[in-house]
Amino acid sequence: MKITDVRTWVVGNPPPGIGGKYFIFVKLTTDGGVVGYGEAYNATFSAHVTARMIEDMAERYLVGRDPHDLENLFRRVYSSGFTQRPDVSGMGCFSALEMACWDIIG
Repeated sequence: MKITDVRTWVVGNPPPGIGGKYFIFVKLTTDGGVVGYGEAYNATFSAHVTARMIEDMAERYLVGRDPHDLENLFRRVYSSGFTQRPDVSGMGCFSALEMACWDIIG
């Protein structure tokens, strides 16, 4: 089983905005047609920037790989920079992808 596609979308949350102004969702699809959904918090950037960051992270580290391999996914993301200290926004993106992988795994 391999991840073949990633999609994100941003949903506005009407006032009073309980839970945040926006919700950011991700959908991962496997080569077998299994779908998993995740959600990211939006801490530091606009919601649409965060959605694009999720897509970029998935394209770099997840598409073409097995969703069961979460330990190595985390290691690839965590070690992608020179400092080996991912920032809050990166971990928010990672958490959405991890959640979607767990949804696929069941």
